[in-house]
Amino acid sequence: MPVTDTNSQLPAPIEPNPPRRPKLWPLWLLIVAALALCLALGLWNWQHWQRQQMLQQALAHVQATNQSLQQRLSDRSGEQADRLQALEQNLSSQQNRMATQQRQLDHTARELLAAGNRTRTDWLLAESEYLLRIANQRLLIEKDIRGALAALEEADKVLRESDDIGVYPVRQQLAKERLALKAITDVDRTGLYLTLEAAIGGIHQLTDQNLINDRAPGFAASQPDTLDEAQPGPLAQAWQRVKATLSNVVVVRRLDEPVRPLLSPEQSAYARLNMQLMLEEAEMAVLRGNQILYQRALAKARQALEQWYDATDPRVAALLSTLTGLADRHIDPELPDISQSLQLLKARLAGRLNGDNDTAGGES
Repeated sequence: MPVTDTNSQLPAPIEPNPPRRPKLWPLWLLIVAALALCLALGLWNWQHWQRQQMLQQALAHVQATNQSLQQRLSDRSGEQADRLQALEQNLSSQQNRMATQQRQLDHTARELLAAGNRTRTDWLLAESEYLLRIANQRLLIEKDIRGALAALEEADKVLRESDDIGVYPVRQQLAKERLALKAITDVDRTGLYLTLEAAIGGIHQLTDQNLINDRAPGFAASQPDTLDEAQPGPLAQAWQRVKATLSNVVVVRRLDEPVRPLLSPEQSAYARLNMQLMLEEAEMAVLRGNQILYQRALAKARQALEQWYDATDPRVAALLSTLTGLADRHIDPELPDISQSLQLLKARLAGRLNGDNDTAGGES
């Protein structure tokens, strides 16, 4: 049997195709996108943390300012209570003096009622003595120049009706005392007090828009600068460069007015309360007749108004004009001594009483 070549009958071998290499660029694109997203989230979280730190610092500063304002308000309240107590003590002392004068007048009236044998001239002289006492009381205790002058003029009229020639020295002294009172400029304390009350009402009508924010009490204008002075990190510098590049491309122009820093309610309330306390101090000085305290309080009030408020506002200008006019007023003029006429009249009454007693003793 012949041997055949079997290889010639087999099919030809087929070479397998080489496998295709997988495409890796979508995976790299996802990795790059994920890294960029992580970087953006990290940058956003860092900026959010930085802003939170700035807000915490600002909140701490506001709390410290609030505590300072509360301390100032408590100190002012204590000073006001002390001043009111001193004023009450002074008023009590004046009331005691008036009660003493009233007792003296009652005693004089009882003596006059007990003396039934006195003539019309004696009654007129006693009435003149009463009027002179009233005049001295009005001038020394109440510092009422008009009331004292009216009482002196009425006493002179009563003495003119009497037929006693011994009252000539009394009337001569009365003429000098009336002239001395007329030479004094009268002080309208009621009008000054009411004007100061109106000024206090005008202070409470001022709004926060009238305040000059960078001069307002307790306003910290340098706070943003202090926060900006911190050295930024690398990420912040990169973000600043990105924003600078974008600002060169996109320009945002503001057409409205610049935003003014807002004042807290405590700051504006402190400004108005401080002005009110200054004007109330001036009111107490008017009632007590203290010229130095009056001028000092008005000077502080006017200085605070010029420093904290916008002088171009009509209401602020009106208050400044009012305070300037009040500062020129003199509330404590030098008062003359009008007690000499009363002493002379007392001596005349004592002489007439002694003369009547001597005449009654001679007749008996």
